[in-house]
Amino acid sequence: MAGDAGPLVLGIESSCDETGVGIVRGRTLLTNTVASSMDEHVRFGGVVPEVASRAHVQAIGPAVSRALAEAGVGIADLDAIAVTAGPGLSGALLVGVSAAKGLAAATGLPLYGINHLAAHVAVDLVAEDSPGLRTPTIALLVSGGHTEILRIGDIVDDIELLGATIDDAAGEAFDKTARLLGLSYPGGPNISRAAAGALDGSGVPGDPAAVRFPRGLSTAPDLRDPERRYAFSFSGLKTAALRFVTAYEAETGDQSIRLADVAASFEEAVVDVLVAKTLLACADTGIDHVLLGGGVAANARLRDRLAERCAAQGVTLRVPPLALCTDNGAMVAALGAEIVSRGIAPSPFDFGVTSSLEAHDVLIA
Repeated sequence: MAGDAGPLVLGIESSCDETGVGIVRGRTLLTNTVASSMDEHVRFGGVVPEVASRAHVQAIGPAVSRALAEAGVGIADLDAIAVTAGPGLSGALLVGVSAAKGLAAATGLPLYGINHLAAHVAVDLVAEDSPGLRTPTIALLVSGGHTEILRIGDIVDDIELLGATIDDAAGEAFDKTARLLGLSYPGGPNISRAAAGALDGSGVPGDPAAVRFPRGLSTAPDLRDPERRYAFSFSGLKTAALRFVTAYEAETGDQSIRLADVAASFEEAVVDVLVAKTLLACADTGIDHVLLGGGVAANARLRDRLAERCAAQGVTLRVPPLALCTDNGAMVAALGAEIVSRGIAPSPFDFGVTSSLEAHDVLIA
């Protein structure tokens, strides 16, 4: 049972294409095991839900066994199990929840169905280099499936969604535009490499001002509208990239437009909107702390620009280690351990998955 070091919790994450199993003791991370099916989605140019679900089925058992071995604990040592119940791909979520329920039924351990978005923030509770999760904070979560700005007053019972994408997530826009530019999946890293001049053999970075791509939902009327002030839209940007490349080739008959310039301009358009709206949320709420999470946190241009703007506005920025920013079981275990340590009752055993679970629903109760 839980001792002074806190509850020992196993967390399972399967909301998209990564099967994650993490184990934490209180606020100490013991292991973070991740099995990714990303390579299986490359030929499709993005995540295929059915492929992801089948990969989770194959990976979940070995991932649990490996995590327990790496942590040096047995099932009987655990105090609780936590699992992502949403948001995410329904079929993928079902694999993780089914596995967690099987473990809970076999062992009698309490089971907590928790929110994927809140877990992305809670992971900073167990990051080795973290002074502890600071609240209140504005959280910018950016990935292939999510782009949200959250106000975090308390990681368990005070989370407010300020804004989210109304169409494509930022990572999804990177993937789709990369395919347009002839780059492979995952699009984000490859567009960044192209923008740096690493794909054309020149080593000369692209000009982020070469193409003036649109910044979605950033006009004065948008910013005056409470429903759009913190919202994102990347679908129009993706279409603008398509139209630019098509028009350029048609008008000039030249297909040698510099890839680095287009990639850098596209990346800059995405980063501009993410940074501007995050800092707008800080100014409006009076909160002077930002946490960046999600797989797109790996984008160096985003981290650099956000750091510059935060520093200029007197806002502190926290970016957890990149291995903890992508989907992983450690974040689920971290949030689960925090919930358990507060003496909160577990989820009812018959809970289901919710692909569009709201950010404020931290625990399925």
